Amino acid sequence: MLNLIRNEWMKLWNKKGTWVMVGILVLLTAAMMGLMKFIELQMTDDPMQMGNGTIQVDGTSDMQGSMESELNFLTSQLADDSLSKAERKELEAEMKVMEYRIDHDIQPISEFSKEGMIKNPASIGGTVLLLTVIVAAGIVASEFSQGTIKMLLTRPVQRWKILTSKFIAVNLFGILLMIIGYIVYIILAMVLFKSGTGQELAYNGTEVVEVSIWGKSLYMLLLSFGSVFVTATFAFTIGSVFRSSSLAIGLSLFIYFTGSTISALLMKYEIAKYLIFTHMDLTQFETGMKLVEDITLPFSLAVLAVYMIVFLVISYTTFMKRDVTA
Repeated sequence: MLNLIRNEWMKLWNKKGTWVMVGILVLLTAAMMGLMKFIELQMTDDPMQMGNGTIQVDGTSDMQGSMESELNFLTSQLADDSLSKAERKELEAEMKVMEYRIDHDIQPISEFSKEGMIKNPASIGGTVLLLTVIVAAGIVASEFSQGTIKMLLTRPVQRWKILTSKFIAVNLFGILLMIIGYIVYIILAMVLFKSGTGQELAYNGTEVVEVSIWGKSLYMLLLSFGSVFVTATFAFTIGSVFRSSSLAIGLSLFIYFTGSTISALLMKYEIAKYLIFTHMDLTQFETGMKLVEDITLPFSLAVLAVYMIVFLVISYTTFMKRDVTA
């Protein structure tokens, strides 16, 4: 099995297109960070108003008024009787943190500080997803287009092992791209952005505690890989079943770009909680921008696990029964 995985890995990295993808990842990450630096410079010259305070990215302005406004907003939200138990618990935790900040005069980390950029590297996931989907869609379908599928399936190796080696190789590729993108991202964050004065805080159920930005950074990176894994698995399934990489790429990107819109349109209905689109972006539980309010991270992971099992069962069933003489 290890030999099969190693062979698939070597085949993948011996392709010129693979190295082109790595180059694209580096360039897009650099461009994204350059754009963020440009936005920071614009915001420094033109500070935004929020509540009773003024927010500047250099962190030198008064944040007390804006934090008090945020606390008042959270208080008004908690007064809503229609809140679910999970929503109320989240808002109460946010209030505890905000009260702690006000009492101890601790500013939140500026989004455009070095720490703020390091804290949230989730944007890497979008670029990695697009590149990984291309590989996942073609790793099986290309065997048909190149005419090598018959030789592959007539080898004295169980078919499930062949498909598993390809699936593992795809995900290893995605993981490696995430690591490369993260390294480039962190280096540029250290070079382009200045250190801030804020501190990341969290409520652990009993007290407010300080949170390491590096721990938060790696956690956000892990969550952002969730959408990469889910979309790549879907592309892998479509490519292996329909033998078409273009169809797999098209459908996967359609789901990625329109899924959130579909979930938003159906958010008032119970079915929205069980759609794959609703759960693909796991970073929503950290950013507070959930597509459907009454969901939790464990519930999303459970729903995604069911979809992954269905996708892989379809892939393996089709691949195991495929006629090599066709």
